Amino acid sequence: MPKFGGFGGGNNMQQLMKQAQKMQEDMQKAQEELEDTEISAEAGGGLVEVTMTGKKQLISIKIKPEVVDPSDVEMLEDLIIAAINDAYKTADEEAERVMGPLAGGMGGLF
Repeated sequence: MPKFGGFGGGNNMQQLMKQAQKMQEDMQKAQEELEDTEISAEAGGGLVEVTMTGKKQLISIKIKPEVVDPSDVEMLEDLIIAAINDAYKTADEEAERVMGPLAGGMGGLF
């Protein structure tokens, strides 16, 4: 009596499970790397500097005293926004660098 269905044998299933486990381990390592990565960006020639993790968690904002002008708070706000947006962009690029190869490998599992 012929067999129907299944995955073509136990070896294929074991291999698939090993690949999935390795990919999960690699993904965990990549996420840890992003969490440990610090990204800094500045605006206004260094008047405002922000630092965040590769997972986009803001760690610090440094503002040079000479940019603090009570009569022009809007400029300071703009510099902070520009620095944060630049850091986000860099964090996205870093995430793509770290996670990109893993995302490409998932297609082979399904």
